[in-house]
Amino acid sequence: MAKIRFRALEKALRHKPVAVYYPSDKISDYFGINVLDVHKMKKYLSKDAYEQVLLAIETGTRIDRKIADHVASAMKDWAISRGATHYTHWFHPLTEGTAEKHEAFFELAKNNEVFEVFDGKLLAQQEPDASSFPSGGIRNTFEARGYTAWDPSSPAFVIGKTLCIPTIFISYTGESLDYKTPLLKSATVLDKAAVNVCRLFDKNVKKVFATLGWEQEYFLVDEDLYNARPDLILTQRTLMGHSSAKDQQLEDHYFGSIPERVMAYMQDFEIECHKLGIPVRTRHNEVAPNQFECAPIFEEVNLAVDHNQLLMDLMARIAKKHHFVALLHEKPYNGVNGSGKHNNWSMATDTGINLLAPGKNAKSNLQFLTFLVNIVKSVNDYCDLLRASIATAGNEHRLGGNEAPPSIISVFLGTRLTQMLNFIETKLNEKVETDQKTGLKLDIGKIPEILLDNTDRNRTSPFAFTGNRFEFRAVGSSANCASAMITLNTIVANQLVEFKKEIDLLESQNIKREEAILQILQKYISVSKKILFEGNGYSQEWVEEAERRGLPNISAAPEALKAYINEKNISLFVQNKIFSERELEARYEVYVENYAKRIQIESRVLGDLAINHIIPTAVQYQNKLIKNFKGTKSILGKENSIVEHSADGIKLISELIHSIKIKTQEMIEERKQINKIESYSERAMLYSTKIRNFIEEIRNYIDNLEMIVDDEMWPLPKYRELLFVR
Repeated sequence: MAKIRFRALEKALRHKPVAVYYPSDKISDYFGINVLDVHKMKKYLSKDAYEQVLLAIETGTRIDRKIADHVASAMKDWAISRGATHYTHWFHPLTEGTAEKHEAFFELAKNNEVFEVFDGKLLAQQEPDASSFPSGGIRNTFEARGYTAWDPSSPAFVIGKTLCIPTIFISYTGESLDYKTPLLKSATVLDKAAVNVCRLFDKNVKKVFATLGWEQEYFLVDEDLYNARPDLILTQRTLMGHSSAKDQQLEDHYFGSIPERVMAYMQDFEIECHKLGIPVRTRHNEVAPNQFECAPIFEEVNLAVDHNQLLMDLMARIAKKHHFVALLHEKPYNGVNGSGKHNNWSMATDTGINLLAPGKNAKSNLQFLTFLVNIVKSVNDYCDLLRASIATAGNEHRLGGNEAPPSIISVFLGTRLTQMLNFIETKLNEKVETDQKTGLKLDIGKIPEILLDNTDRNRTSPFAFTGNRFEFRAVGSSANCASAMITLNTIVANQLVEFKKEIDLLESQNIKREEAILQILQKYISVSKKILFEGNGYSQEWVEEAERRGLPNISAAPEALKAYINEKNISLFVQNKIFSERELEARYEVYVENYAKRIQIESRVLGDLAINHIIPTAVQYQNKLIKNFKGTKSILGKENSIVEHSADGIKLISELIHSIKIKTQEMIEERKQINKIESYSERAMLYSTKIRNFIEEIRNYIDNLEMIVDDEMWPLPKYRELLFVR
């Protein structure tokens, strides 16, 4: 086994940067060439068809069959011009990845003549096999029927020789089996609620879009070293491995010069992103060795989610070309930074206003405060649901360690905005002093000026205001952003509806609008103060303070996921028509089953590595020491300190081998008992509380052995090799 490690290391050291060929010197020359956007559609469609497609995109109206036929023909012609021979409905099942079933465009006539065909029926709806996708009991294995339906708001695109058509995925009985369906519903609900509040300030607002800018963190590892680590192959994380003497402690990797081979990879996948209309603009080294980040320009939330799913697939495929593997697991290496996917979320109007950016006059600033306070209150009321939306087995390892936010959901606003809210709550009739930084004045007579960028950012906050948006930092790197966005859109929409009702009530009592708004904001600020926190989210003091405030601190993912099925949250989703109660219960089942299976796989892989790789290596080295011990003893005598020290070393190895054997066997027996339990909810809790503890214990023994056994004999690539070989 050690030979495999050293052969992998030797091959990894020989890899050179792969040449990258740009289609043009200017990104604008090829940006979106593989996307059938509305501008290209205009060239292929009649005026009536084009206007119907635009109306469907903007308002969600149904496209009639005749127009769908026209659109399908246009899609086929455009796709064939881009080299496509097949098409697929591209969707997001509850597997965290994407799914597709390819069909050729061609058809056979009765005389065996071949011709290309793609009509409105094939475009609008398909019937893939739904039996093997996660459904939480909505579908039985023998019930295979499920439907995909075209989402006109997300443009079709070509990858390779396949036209990909973004779709929703629902069961035969109409329940959603994907992430896109509830995401689209939540965006619609938020749009309606936010427009009604915006019209308190501007009657011209007709639509509000939720916007998202994700920041994708990831690790790169050489493919040869990856292939020599079964744990990485099967679980995407290292289940063992002693810390490297040097990792991220000098902070010299962060924002450093990008290695040449990595740069070639980045350039290559950015080119493919740009061809597909993914507006990736930022790249840099992250904190941990071989950790990196990319980020796009903000987009409408549904399109941004599609683009992130597509990006993760591109990153994985293009990494192979450069002899890398892209690791998207939230914690592939113990003791160094994990990877997140910060979701920067805001709302924008069709009149061009970012609702979370302070404005240039009194009315727009009051509007800003209105949306800000309502968002804070929604997080306060549904912090458990936000926590559930990012609860996964991988993120469970990441939250609360090495610059990741804690599992306690809180909101960071910054010193100045916090002072502003305190002022609104308690001192509306008093003057407050402002500092010298240029700000924006709110001339309502009671509100002091709002200052821009007047506070530092808080990297320990899971939900932080960062100038013109909220950054949900707790989302995991491998997650589908839709999970968090569905929850955030829904809780904010629900809160805005309640706010509008209260405004209408006060105005019916002849209270002026501005005064009514301030009265309600005062009340909301008062009841939401417990969720606001400006300090160090990593500190024990915050854990204790959060407990005093009554904020939930749930580190175990299975426990956090229970928020999906409590009465309050079921009512929220059902009333807003995002999920039915049955759909929520099904999703909960899918999530806990996924959790249990992931820990089960980790346990099996670790057991195999411990028994079949680590212990034989340790025994082999121990035999070598015993032979040396006997020779030393015959020369120096039994009572010599060198001999005694050698004996102690052999004894320590024996103890570690014994502990690994015992704990592995106990883990296997415990796992067998847990697997007899029918309920995946119970299984997930036991895997979290018992099996994970076994995994950590066994890992600790193996990591101690790694520091003792001869480096020439150790079978698996070590952290210093995984993290530093380019």
